[in-house]
Amino acid sequence: MSLKRKTKHILLYRRMFLITYDILAVLAASIIALALRFDFVLESITPHFLDSIWKYAPFNVATMIIIFWLLRLYHSLWEYASVTEMQNAVAGSFLVSVCQFLGMQILGLKVPRSYYFIFFMFFAMFTLVSRFGYRFLRTAKKKRLNQRLGQNVMIVGAGESGNMLLKEINSSNYLRMTVKCLIDDDKEKQGRFIHGVRVEGTRDDIIDLAEKYDIDVIIISIPSASKLAIRDIVNICSQTGCKLQTLPGMYQLVNEDISINNLRDVDVEDLLGRDPVRVDTDSIIGYVKDQVVLVTGGGGSIGSELCRQIASHKPAKLIIVDIYENNAYEIQQELKHNYPNLDLVVLIASVRNTNRMNDIFQTYKPDIVYHAAAHKHVPLMEDSPNEAIKNNVFGTLKTATAAGENGTKRFVMISTDKAVNPTNIMGASKRICEMIIQTLNKRYDTEFVAVRFGNVLGSNGSVIPLFKKQIEQGGPVTVTHPDIIRYFMTIPEAVSLVLQAGAYAKGGEIFVLDMGEPVRIYDLAENLIRLSGYTPNEDIMITFTGLRPGEKLYEEMLMDEEGLQDTDNHMIHIGKPIEIDEEQFVADLTALGEAANAEGDSIRKLVQKIVPTYVYQKSEAKDA
Repeated sequence: MSLKRKTKHILLYRRMFLITYDILAVLAASIIALALRFDFVLESITPHFLDSIWKYAPFNVATMIIIFWLLRLYHSLWEYASVTEMQNAVAGSFLVSVCQFLGMQILGLKVPRSYYFIFFMFFAMFTLVSRFGYRFLRTAKKKRLNQRLGQNVMIVGAGESGNMLLKEINSSNYLRMTVKCLIDDDKEKQGRFIHGVRVEGTRDDIIDLAEKYDIDVIIISIPSASKLAIRDIVNICSQTGCKLQTLPGMYQLVNEDISINNLRDVDVEDLLGRDPVRVDTDSIIGYVKDQVVLVTGGGGSIGSELCRQIASHKPAKLIIVDIYENNAYEIQQELKHNYPNLDLVVLIASVRNTNRMNDIFQTYKPDIVYHAAAHKHVPLMEDSPNEAIKNNVFGTLKTATAAGENGTKRFVMISTDKAVNPTNIMGASKRICEMIIQTLNKRYDTEFVAVRFGNVLGSNGSVIPLFKKQIEQGGPVTVTHPDIIRYFMTIPEAVSLVLQAGAYAKGGEIFVLDMGEPVRIYDLAENLIRLSGYTPNEDIMITFTGLRPGEKLYEEMLMDEEGLQDTDNHMIHIGKPIEIDEEQFVADLTALGEAANAEGDSIRKLVQKIVPTYVYQKSEAKDA
């Protein structure tokens, strides 16, 4: 027998059982009501009254089946019965009683006046028992099983989302969880109960209550809380050794989409301590829609997310340029699947190839260019400084020049906070790139801008994937220095800033994101170990490896001489262009290119001449 037919048979058997039960319930309620009226002294019951009940019984049964069918009391899944089903069951019982009263009056059948009320009470009780008895037995069985085999859960947040999660955990067939207590900072909720579970305390009581109730999982269910509040709660919860989960955000409440399926493991992003950057999507749509957009490095972490967001804003054409074919192929297939009507062109090319870039720009005439192609790994570039210069500096120069000569409207270059007072060749090369786009902005009608941000969580080469891998391997987790700090942002935030910069661009600006407070990398490592269920420096050790070549203890977002201007988005600022001797800059740039192509050892000295704020340890440099 097929599964579909088997299911139909099961539903048919259940309905037949309920109909049979209800027929017996109607008859039983009629007899009990009459018997109760005469104090259960059967000899005292007037035969005429008993005869009336039996004469009306067929009508009573028929009326009951029709009313219950119309109220869908034979269609509901009673294992999930709730207030709605209870209301329907009581309403159905009342209507059956009313119809019985009217019918017996019409047929001239006499019974005591109190009979109708007593009948309704007993029949409603029998109906509710049949519908909710199964759920009660199932819930009791599940509770016993969960207490024996399931996980003990604490829910932080006794609001609407916490209430709905608690309800779903209690009713689910598939979850082996027992909610032991609720946590909420609202003093008025302390000591109150939700679905039989007590609000035990505030966030300050989390550690003690986790030990008291032997908690396995803590669920943070406060979608409206700020990132700073979530960070504080996560920091407390991470000390308990419990697994942490959370709801993604406030939109879940707006959409009434609170569900156990919305839960996700607490991620290190929750520890950044600031709310995500919001951008004016209307302005982004306004300048991307119906434009030919080109993204270099379109297969990378930032480049691919740029392509995704641009594709959603209906460009006339999207051109992806990348030297690494595997990444380019992956984003190509993703965009083809998600945006089948997108006019997409994917090209394998190097930004270092002058003829290739000129040909691409002459062929497609892009209106907007996002230049994300670059070598970004600091230690690797310290070992291969000439490659950093060839790719970052002259790749940018060739791409930007091609854009200017082919009428591109806007050119947005991805920069980094490491460009400020650089101590490594990668940061210094990016500072030269900023100088290039500010110089070219004066020579062409194209609006050239740069976007500067800090470390991107989850990007290729970022610290979080490294820490996670080290934890999976049993440690140790390696941190270069106990006091090293970094600014962090998510990939969507970085891309949002880049897109917003394109909307604000007037030419020559360096856009900077206000990224909140920097994060201590050691604290990040500790919290990630705790979130993985281990104790730092007991289960997983943290070791210090020393600062790598070119690495700073902290990063800066602006040089002192740049100043700061606000934009319409209070988290996005503009650094004023710095005046440079363009003639000398071009001459120095030429000498730098010749040295890089000749694989010379003087590259760092030449870079320092162009970027006076660049400081490097000469003992570790090739030209020392």
